[in-house]
Amino acid sequence: MKSNVVARARLLSALFIIAAALLVVRLYFVQIVHGTEYQKSAQGQYVATGPDTEDRGNIFFTTKDGQLVSAAVMKSGWRIAIAPKDIADQESVYETLNKMTPVDRDRFFASTAKTADPYEEVAFRVSDTAAKALRAKNIPGLIFVQDQWRDYPAGVLASQAIGFVGYEGTSTSRVGVYGLEREYQDTLAKPTSGLYVNPFAELFTNMESALSGDPSAHQGSIVTSIEPNVQAQLEKTLEQVMKTYTPDFAGGIVMDPHTGQVVAIGARPAFDPNTYNEVNDPSVFSQQLVEGRYELGSIMKPLTMAAGIDSGAVTATTTYNDTGCIEVGTYKICNFDLKARGVIPMQQVLSQSLNLGASFVATKTGYPVFTEYMRAYGLGERTGIDLPNEVAGDLSPLGEGFGPAVNYHTASFGQGISVSPIEMIRALSALANGGVLPNPHVVTGIKYESGITRSIPVSSGAKVITPQTAETVTDMLVKVVDKSLLEGALKQEHYSIAAKTGTAQIPKTGGYLGGDVYLHSFFGYFPAHDPRFIIFLYAYKPHGQKFASATLAHPFLDIAKFLINYYAIAPDR
Repeated sequence: MKSNVVARARLLSALFIIAAALLVVRLYFVQIVHGTEYQKSAQGQYVATGPDTEDRGNIFFTTKDGQLVSAAVMKSGWRIAIAPKDIADQESVYETLNKMTPVDRDRFFASTAKTADPYEEVAFRVSDTAAKALRAKNIPGLIFVQDQWRDYPAGVLASQAIGFVGYEGTSTSRVGVYGLEREYQDTLAKPTSGLYVNPFAELFTNMESALSGDPSAHQGSIVTSIEPNVQAQLEKTLEQVMKTYTPDFAGGIVMDPHTGQVVAIGARPAFDPNTYNEVNDPSVFSQQLVEGRYELGSIMKPLTMAAGIDSGAVTATTTYNDTGCIEVGTYKICNFDLKARGVIPMQQVLSQSLNLGASFVATKTGYPVFTEYMRAYGLGERTGIDLPNEVAGDLSPLGEGFGPAVNYHTASFGQGISVSPIEMIRALSALANGGVLPNPHVVTGIKYESGITRSIPVSSGAKVITPQTAETVTDMLVKVVDKSLLEGALKQEHYSIAAKTGTAQIPKTGGYLGGDVYLHSFFGYFPAHDPRFIIFLYAYKPHGQKFASATLAHPFLDIAKFLINYYAIAPDR
């Protein structure tokens, strides 16, 4: 009998403890997580609620010290509508409204003329302070509508990566339509705009999110690897390139070549997502570093060299006889200046950026093997980066390694095949990462409403060349910077830098654009033998300079020096 009483007492105690725990959890979500929403609801019980005020998770930048900086947030406030037939003194009401919050005059008076319409919206994104002051005036005919909207505190910064929220197609609700807003729509969008959430459901939803093997499968905010100060430096540099050389557009990526974390990614021209509706050319919304495909020119040569060395076809000391031009079938392949160099070693292929040297390496490697390496570098496939609309490179001119010979010659120096910038920086990262391809990504974790942040695991990519090959080509690229690039003007006394330029002809139907019309590209990583960062830059149709060494070498160095100082990177020599 006594044991039954004790068992019942223990059961009751356990039930009380569980109930108390659930109450504490519910109080946490009511007072902490949803406190602001309940407060606003209490303030606005006697006004209308907007039809599309759905809530949404935030997007964060991450500083080098791990601090989160808001890139996209939800703001709350009010819309103001009118019942036109109840507006007695239209001019007076307009003046009163416009003193408190901006109101478009033409819209207001056009709305007041619609006396048969009971509801016309005239002001948007009205602050709590302004709405409270207007309500106190008790103006007949004013309707206050509780509202939420997406705000981008950083404005233009990383706008193409962040994207924006808007209306897509005939939808009446707002969704992410570009950038991370689109890619992580299911994560960022909250399933209900109502304030009541069942405490049991909320408790177990957050537990499930915390334990899930795929953090991005649940609703929350997203944390990115974009470092706002590095992003600002990249975009400042791109602005200067645009101003100095007036290309159609320019872009760049700063990435950790080991992890694939994208520290900065941006292009110019860009836009402010807060005012995306004012943009005349919607092409600026797209992230062409991911969605664009180009013939990138001579930055392909280090990959060609790595394929030749890794396959055993050549070594760093192999020589060839450079005749300036060669005939390949009915085509003529030449160096950029048409000049012959005679018998020279492989180093000069990179140092002088010789097309004939690259085609020599491809031929020695063998076209099928050369093609295998190009595919192994991932140049014909998407990287899987977490940004929308990624395209895959086009290696179709190479076929399976048995196509027209000229295709392999031109591909060896980056013409005839097209790749996306994100594909190219991943492939080039293998040279900086011991032969292993990283997996580029922008989002590093999901931050749930419970306060828990879960990291998104990212695996290593494939090993495509040996560490020895990567080290050999890195040594060659350091010599390019120290001795050849702008006659050694970029050499840093205490830091080794591996880098290469690219100046590519731009294709058109049936050939290439003539005149001094080129795509300029540049990549580099440092410190060369244990790199912290790899940088890719490009400019489409720049003016005033023919070669990328003139347009992009110094911008690259500006970013490199900023990174060295900002991250206090230790010297390596």
